[in-house]
Amino acid sequence: MIALFGPTGVGKTAVAIALAERLRARGKDPVAVSADALQVYAGLEVLTGAADAQERHRLEHRLVGVLPVTETCSAGRYAALAHAEIDDALAAGRMPIVVGGTGLYLRAALADLDLRPPPDPAIRGALVERLALEGARVLHDDLTRRAPDTAAHIDPGDGRRVVRALELLEAGLPAAQARKGESQLWTAATRHPTHLVALVMERGALYERIDARVEAMVAAGAEGEVRAAEAAGASATARKALGYEHLLRGDVEAMKRDTRRYARRQITWLRKLPGVTTIDVTGRSPEAVAAEIDR
Repeated sequence: MIALFGPTGVGKTAVAIALAERLRARGKDPVAVSADALQVYAGLEVLTGAADAQERHRLEHRLVGVLPVTETCSAGRYAALAHAEIDDALAAGRMPIVVGGTGLYLRAALADLDLRPPPDPAIRGALVERLALEGARVLHDDLTRRAPDTAAHIDPGDGRRVVRALELLEAGLPAAQARKGESQLWTAATRHPTHLVALVMERGALYERIDARVEAMVAAGAEGEVRAAEAAGASATARKALGYEHLLRGDVEAMKRDTRRYARRQITWLRKLPGVTTIDVTGRSPEAVAAEIDR
């Protein structure tokens, strides 16, 4: 298998297509598997930057537009879908190319993670309210009393992780799951032998591409997608698509800004990935990058 990871706008889809063409020339039968948290939703393909019809004609893409926007999708549900697609492809003698920009979903596709169950909305809401009223350190003190070993591995000021550990306890589950799954993210273990490649680009060039990409999404009808999804009753997870809330407000500049911020988080993720080959694609064609991957 091959897995391509990198920030939004870096050109992963184009590289995957160029790589597929090289693989076919050597008698391989490639298929792309999306590792994106939001590309699973039908009707948000433009907004999420999914491969378009022409690109999918050149390379088959799986797990794009497979769920209605009204459904929720956790990393655990995605992992089951991705494992099935990958295993079926390998059993059929095909070569999966996992393509993703969502770090957790990439690892969920490649490895067997002990993924935590989704939070109970009522429990999460009560704890978030406590966090706002009492502060992270008070909740951390509560966690220390109830699960000292887990609390010792969580910064007292990290409200998100403190809340997650406490909600697991409230649900009758071991709070240690709050860090067990996270530790698995950074191991080199994969379900199948995988060549993991991270694509990077000079920061200024990447930001220019992101701004142009957002403009292209808007021109291609991303706002219409969002409004249709909103009218259909989009789930809380579908509404997390980058740019969803921005386009509801008609704030394209804020969408550009937050997309650049998201790209920085993706870059942080790729720096943590074990066993990764990093390739700088600045000023290079997809074909040249594919040749380096396939050498």
